[in-house]
Amino acid sequence: MRKRIVAGNWKMNTSIEDGSKLAEEVSKLVLDLGNTDIGVAIAPPFTHLATIANIIDSEKVCLAAQNCASEESGAYTGEVSASMLKKLGVDAVIIGHSERRSYFKEDHATLTKKVNLVLKHNMKLIFCCGEVLDERDQGIQNDIVKKQLEESLFHLSAEEMDNCRIAYEPVWAIGTGRTASPEQAQEMHAFIRSLVKTKYGDSVAESTTILYGGSCKPSNASELFSNPDVDGGLIGGAALKADDFVGIVKSF
Repeated sequence: MRKRIVAGNWKMNTSIEDGSKLAEEVSKLVLDLGNTDIGVAIAPPFTHLATIANIIDSEKVCLAAQNCASEESGAYTGEVSASMLKKLGVDAVIIGHSERRSYFKEDHATLTKKVNLVLKHNMKLIFCCGEVLDERDQGIQNDIVKKQLEESLFHLSAEEMDNCRIAYEPVWAIGTGRTASPEQAQEMHAFIRSLVKTKYGDSVAESTTILYGGSCKPSNASELFSNPDVDGGLIGGAALKADDFVGIVKSF
């Protein structure tokens, strides 16, 4: 049975004081849930990682980073390498988020290097894919997602895919006033799983966790997670309130 996961991406939010308090609250609420097979992860800003690593119970809450450098080390001012993250206690890294692709023009070649470095340093990978509004309106969303996966993820071996989670972001449904229905989420997740099956076979496809990253919140999480190919969520705004975030965990 594939792992069900709820991961909170804090983006560029919270001070170190507020972030520490949020991490404490999330950790306590997750501990209060008792034994559960739901994986929980939080991805604070880089500046918070060392402090929060000492706050959370790493057996209950996975510490993730929102990004990493595409190079191992060297004269890359402002960058943070995968090896640095690993030594801080980070266990997973988000790569290919739509905001990184859009605002920072990260291309397939750059993402491939990041993917390789995350796995080289024995961290889990959360690889994001998804189409923008214009691509959805043109009906080419499947082509876009297929290209993103083939060019930056599907060079990996079946064994390496064991450490990869895929997150589908319907970029067109985030901040546009349009909403992705649970049916649309399931349709794309099923398509992604079919691509993994074609590339790696049934076993890898059935064990690959595919997260939904499109404005998931406590009010719609249960309906989204009831779909057979939706294995959890990559949560944005709702991850900034401990009760809301853990409420989404409880939706399973």
